[in-house]
Amino acid sequence: MQQSDTISAIATAQGEGGIGIIRISGERAIAVADTVFRAASGRKLESYETQRAVFGHIVDAAGETVDEAMVLLMRAPHSYTKEDVVELQCHGGVMPLRKTLALTWQAGARAAERGEFTKRAFLNGRLDLTQAQAVMDVISAKTEKSLKMASGHLAGHFSAGIKAMRHDILGQIAHLEAAIDFPEDEVDDVVTDEVERNVVDVRNKIRKLLKTAHTGRILREGLMTAIVGKPNVGKSSLLNALLREERAIVTDIPGTTRDSIEEYANIGGVPLRIIDTAGIRATDDIVEKIGVDKARAYVDESSLILALFDGSRELSAEDEEILDLIAGKDALVLLNKTDLAPVLTAEKLAERTQAPVIAIATVTEHGLDDLAAAIQKKVYDSGMDSGDEGSFVNDERQAEILRQADEHLAAALRTIGAGLGLDFISIDLRSAWEKLGELTGETVGEDIINEIFSKFCIGK
Repeated sequence: MQQSDTISAIATAQGEGGIGIIRISGERAIAVADTVFRAASGRKLESYETQRAVFGHIVDAAGETVDEAMVLLMRAPHSYTKEDVVELQCHGGVMPLRKTLALTWQAGARAAERGEFTKRAFLNGRLDLTQAQAVMDVISAKTEKSLKMASGHLAGHFSAGIKAMRHDILGQIAHLEAAIDFPEDEVDDVVTDEVERNVVDVRNKIRKLLKTAHTGRILREGLMTAIVGKPNVGKSSLLNALLREERAIVTDIPGTTRDSIEEYANIGGVPLRIIDTAGIRATDDIVEKIGVDKARAYVDESSLILALFDGSRELSAEDEEILDLIAGKDALVLLNKTDLAPVLTAEKLAERTQAPVIAIATVTEHGLDDLAAAIQKKVYDSGMDSGDEGSFVNDERQAEILRQADEHLAAALRTIGAGLGLDFISIDLRSAWEKLGELTGETVGEDIINEIFSKFCIGK
């Protein structure tokens, strides 16, 4: 597909709503809109200045009215894509939007590909690659901290740090090449000492960024968290308490939950992808047995395990099995039903596990604040400030590029230590500079760009 094409797509979620938006972008965007839209003023959109809202009607080829609409006119470069953009704001029903979209295609636009509007914004220099990726993160953010990280990336906080490091590296490359061009100055030791100091400084910045990767990925994707325990220990009650809604059925009958229930919960700004599993016990019920097997599998797959135990009863064989299952795993042990007469104490439970033990009561919500604090402590590494999310590394691709750039810088230091020529040092530094450019899109290949934008929704 060519970037010179004029494209159109529905830019709002499908379904019924007050407003539905069709976005048109490209050289013929205004001409396409003029074909399907009749302004109440009788004027053509071409005659209006940029950044104007115009009321009128969507009409078909026969001149029949399809819908009332407001049109937003944005001339290049003052638009999302830096091209001429027209947004048709229709009523948010499926039929009027589909009909209007089809009319734009008949008028000369083509269907936009996934993420093509944002891809054009990137190719036209309005956004760099990290900012473009942040567009979808803003849309899919599940907590305030997730949104803060995505918004920070969209505002360029993360890429500003990357560009600063590239600028520092490029300065050292220029310094080396100047020394290579004027060998009569004989200042190799002075040059390499300065380059070494600056390379160490950039490596420290990269390492600091990499420390945020674990937290950033959780804020973006959610922390996969399994709630496990024997039947009737309060797993579904905990899920409901964390969600603050009656999502799971709660009864006094053991084995009520036979399949896994998955929901997102906002725990102190951390998005938890919570899975409420079937109670782990021996059973002859075929359906329940499948649920129990899945519960055991989730213990291995999850990044965090919330293991529940009944504080009003002694440890059972089922409890012992669960303690064995979570051994060596990243877990929080929750002593539930502490509102009842105590039988199993937190001290006794702590003797059986290396995981932190937290006393809770799902009925009264006692201890849930302590649980939230413990989860935050696990997500935010020590020394990391909550509030700097806008500069966090937020996916594995970014982390891997930073690791590779750091390795090139380490190679430069080894080259200096080996006493090799300045041109060899320059090669290592240029490799690091180019690798960091893959984050902002300045040195990334077209296939990677296409892969990134293929994950976007149509219309964005």
